[in-house]
Formats: sequence, C-alpha cells, structure tokens
Amino acid sequence: MQNQMMTAAPAERETVPQKLHDALRLLDRIPHDLIALIARLSIAAVFWQSGQTKVEGWQVTDNAVYLFQTEYKLPLVDPWIAAHIAAFSEHFFPFLLVIGLASRLSALALLGMTLVIEIFVYPDAWPTHGTWATCFLVIIAGGPGRIALDHLIARWFSRSSRDGTKGNA
Repeated sequence: MQNQMMTAAPAERETVPQKLHDALRLLDRIPHDLIALIARLSIAAVFWQSGQTKVEGWQVTDNAVYLFQTEYKLPLVDPWIAAHIAAFSEHFFPFLLVIGLASRLSALALLGMTLVIEIFVYPDAWPTHGTWATCFLVIIAGGPGRIALDHLIARWFSRSSRDGTKGNA
C-alpha cells in the first residue's frame, strides 16, 4: 500500500501543472470577437458620455468653451474650435465604434485625442489613459471582430472579388 502512495504522489504533482495549463488554455479560447466588441462598446461609452457634457441639443455649450479656455488650454488651437472638434469627435467616433464602421480609423482618432489629453491636459491621469489606449490598441491591431459592419463589408468585398475573378477567367 505504501508503494502505491509513493507512485501516486508524483502523478498528482504532474497533474497540478497540467490542470493549471488546461485552465490557462481555456482563457486562450476567449474569442477576439468578444474582446473587441467589449473594447469598442466600453470605450465608446466613455467618450460619448464626455461628449454629452459638452453639448445641449445640437449646440456646444458655453461651459465647454470656457473649460477649453481656462482648464484645458490646448496650445495652438482656439478654445472655441477645440470645444467644437472635441464635441464632434466624442460623438461621431464612438458612434462608429458601436456599429463597427471604420473601427480602426475611429479608434486611431480617439487614441490621438487621448494622447492630447494625456500630454496637454491631464498628464497625471496616465493610468486611466493607459486603459483607454489599451482598448484602442486592441481594435487597431486586431480589428473590430466579426460583430461589426467592417466585417460584413470586408466579407462582401471578398465575395465580390472572388466572383469577379471567376467571371474574368
């Protein structure tokens, strides 16, 4: 009996790493489509909500312009223009991210906006901005996933391209 226990112990030690490895392999199965969708929706919400603080109806508020004059103080950009560009960008690009259209371009535009905010406005907020940048980089590097108009458009063009090639042969 003692002999059986001695042979069982090494087998158990081998199974613990194997179980850990198997558990980690389960994490590898999280589809990029899900990760990209969550990244797109969550970061879009952050910027959309910020954009909503800058407008009343279809108008950029005086308070938004005032913030660009006094707190944000971007170099080389008139505060009125900056407030309008920010309000537009914080609505337009998040909308595109939600529907998955021009996703990489939209993520790139908002990443640029994030860099401006980090460098010129709130340099101490790098942990938050780093989180935002990570969402954008997931989309820029890996694409928006299959739950996106970009994917449907790419499939359509791919099919059209194949059909066109067959017709010319």
